Amino acid sequence: GKTTLINLLMRFYDPNSGLISINNKSYLDIKKESLRSHVGMVLQDTWIFSGTILDNIRYYKKTASEEEVKEAARKAHADIFINTLPNGYLTMVSNKHGLSEGQRQMIAIARIMLLNPELVILDEATSNIDTRSEKLITDAFDYMMKDKTSIVIAHRLSTIEKADIIIVMKDGAIVETGNHQELMKKQGFYYSLYSSQYK
Repeated sequence: GKTTLINLLMRFYDPNSGLISINNKSYLDIKKESLRSHVGMVLQDTWIFSGTILDNIRYYKKTASEEEVKEAARKAHADIFINTLPNGYLTMVSNKHGLSEGQRQMIAIARIMLLNPELVILDEATSNIDTRSEKLITDAFDYMMKDKTSIVIAHRLSTIEKADIIIVMKDGAIVETGNHQELMKKQGFYYSLYSSQYK
């Protein structure tokens, strides 16, 4: 159900029934390009194109200055590894080589920091990274999501404990909703999942 949800939110296809509203307005009344320009996504598998790190970070905002790019990288903790590279921000990278999974995620986060969208979607964004990188990336996510509407899709439940509302899906259907404390008190499906991850 999570892939379907993202595809619907990004209007890769439209709902057959029901309504998705943004600020009390049907999102079908918003042009797709306009809708997508206000959304930043960090996916499980990060896409890096062949080019410099600088150009990769400003992929969504090509007019950004070098200083704006570097500020976004600092907020994403990406500057920590970028500054150790021989050519820094001008280092050539590609999808095949040049960066670890954690580093690619930090580049993706820096892209969103630079774009500064109103809506942030994180799809299993910490599932492929090591524990050391996860702490830095989690801190970057917290900064990135501050004062924004954020949709976080995760199997690793520690990443969503602070969410205002958690929607639990099973076999494509919503089975529970509530915050972490409410769902734990229910001792239902979420409680079982959470308990199994922390045994």
